[in-house]
Amino acid sequence: MVEKDMQKTENVSATERIRSVKTFVPRVDIYENKDALFLVADMPGVDEKTVDIELEKNVLTITGRVENGRVAGGTLMYSEYEIGDYERVFTLSEEIDRDKIVATVKNGVLRLELPKAEQVKPKKIAITAA
Repeated sequence: MVEKDMQKTENVSATERIRSVKTFVPRVDIYENKDALFLVADMPGVDEKTVDIELEKNVLTITGRVENGRVAGGTLMYSEYEIGDYERVFTLSEEIDRDKIVATVKNGVLRLELPKAEQVKPKKIAITAA
């Protein structure tokens, strides 16, 4: 998996945006085991309704929308972080089984499981005595 964009952006995407909010590149951890790659992205303020994941050819695009983040009936007195949308783009290799990708989101953390294709999984070769 190769990361395409590591910069924090402010509405500088290859796609046209119709929302005039800042766009952030979420921080991502990537790890693997013998069966899959796992991608964990911090996207505070998003849920399953506001995250989109698209896979076109070898390009995996993750986007998340965050509404204003305000508390209903309250007035913002002080804020230490900015509200904005998220976007991150990766190029996947042919080693990923695209039909078995699983995504979950909980408490603003997106988790993707990217299973390896059968032909690239390590195989144990049995040895017999001659």
